[in-house]
Amino acid sequence: MAPAELERILGPIRATFQAGNYPDLLVGLTAADDAAVYQINATQAVVSTVDFFPPIVDDPYDFGAIAAANALSDVYAMGGEVLFAVNLVAFPDSLDRGILAEILRGGAEKVAEAGAVVVGGHSVNDREPKYGLAVTGLIAPEMVRRKGGAQPGDSLLLTKPLGVGVITTALKRQMVAPEHLAPAVASMKRLNRAAARAAAVAGAHAMTDITGFGLLGHAQEMARQGDTDFRFDLARLPWLPGALDYGRAGAFPGGMDNNAGFFRPHVTFAGGIDPLYQDMLFTPETSGGLLVAVPPAGVASFLAALPDAAVVGRVTTGEGRIWID
Repeated sequence: MAPAELERILGPIRATFQAGNYPDLLVGLTAADDAAVYQINATQAVVSTVDFFPPIVDDPYDFGAIAAANALSDVYAMGGEVLFAVNLVAFPDSLDRGILAEILRGGAEKVAEAGAVVVGGHSVNDREPKYGLAVTGLIAPEMVRRKGGAQPGDSLLLTKPLGVGVITTALKRQMVAPEHLAPAVASMKRLNRAAARAAAVAGAHAMTDITGFGLLGHAQEMARQGDTDFRFDLARLPWLPGALDYGRAGAFPGGMDNNAGFFRPHVTFAGGIDPLYQDMLFTPETSGGLLVAVPPAGVASFLAALPDAAVVGRVTTGEGRIWID
């Protein structure tokens, strides 16, 4: 759903559930974040999230694993650990049930990799397959990492390369090369668990996962909520193999235009930056990495724990603008 439309639809719900009436709700609808967090006692809070979508790859097992990793990521983006998950399934009567079994197997094995368990689910008939999870996690209240909280002087680290949005769109258009699809699938299937743990050790001030609003959309939410600006170094941003080529070929999902329309007024590109990169940075991602604001003293420990992470920018004083240099 387009960001502007989502904001409009959520208005009445926010008005119904005033934050002041729910003192134990640490993270809810007041400000956009990756999951809800509800404190249940002095030392524990529950993390709750849900995510599902139609297939973005052809292999049923890989689709299930990607959808599960994507849903689990919201718990990791808050700094939590996963306890259990519930399957959400929409599936046509006309398709072989063996396909559904493989989707569920892919999701189940990814949940098991997270050290959690699938405890049930719900299914409906639908014209198009859809799969995902409702996920419950646990966290100590003081360890919650919201989108807001970045501080001037923090480094911005990104834990996965960008570009799955154009690669999966290229797959739908039957123009993707196998040597480009495989790394994209592997990236989407990789859990953000290790990244969240590295962020905790590094004393991260804020983080989010990069999904449907693209890098710039999610970054702008972080910057706005922290009353800061973010400055990205374009040359440091990592890309999946082939991603820029598919962007040049125009393999953009429809969500790119929605994201650009909503977030572009808050983004400044340095002169001379190729419009290709501008479009790529507004492009939706699926099961992307974490964008983490880390104090200078924590960067070395973060990179030691997660060597394939990249330092891609820095936090400055400001009011929610994003700068691309």
